[in-house]
Amino acid sequence: MHPDIYFNEHKKLFDLLNTKDIIDAIALINRVYVSGKKIITCGNGGSAHTASHYITDWNKMISIRKKRKFIGFSLCDNVGLISAFANDLSFDEIYSGQLKAIMSKGDLVIAISGSGNSPNVVKAIEFANANGAETLCIVGYDGGELIKISKHKFHVPSFDMQLCEDIHLMFGHIVMKSLCS
Repeated sequence: MHPDIYFNEHKKLFDLLNTKDIIDAIALINRVYVSGKKIITCGNGGSAHTASHYITDWNKMISIRKKRKFIGFSLCDNVGLISAFANDLSFDEIYSGQLKAIMSKGDLVIAISGSGNSPNVVKAIEFANANGAETLCIVGYDGGELIKISKHKFHVPSFDMQLCEDIHLMFGHIVMKSLCS
């Protein structure tokens, strides 16, 4: 694919994004951060890396710029826990199992998914909703199950996984810049 085609697809997609959802999501993340509650992310594949990237950027930059603690965790980062839950229970339990150990009422669970249908991230959001957490999905495609069950959403309306993943990562950078300003 020629780069111009890829960039033009991004340009078209930018016009379809709901900036109110982005602004609302940033406000939610900021509210939870300021309250001293945990922000917990999860995803699969490229979205797992995005979930980890969010927490890395937010922890580091807020600590440096604001000189304040940011309590953030990515459930994707501990291969021992992931493989233990997958082996002993089910791959579908790798995130909800971890949430049972660390999540408290008022924390924020952010699920990142291209399709919005990954059973393990759906179970994480279901658990978080049932136990008093705020929930935010960052999704693509038609939003899948996650957009239906999450309390808050940022939806990238595209069935191109790479475009969705690009914008999901950009969202994390927008959040970081907003929280650090």
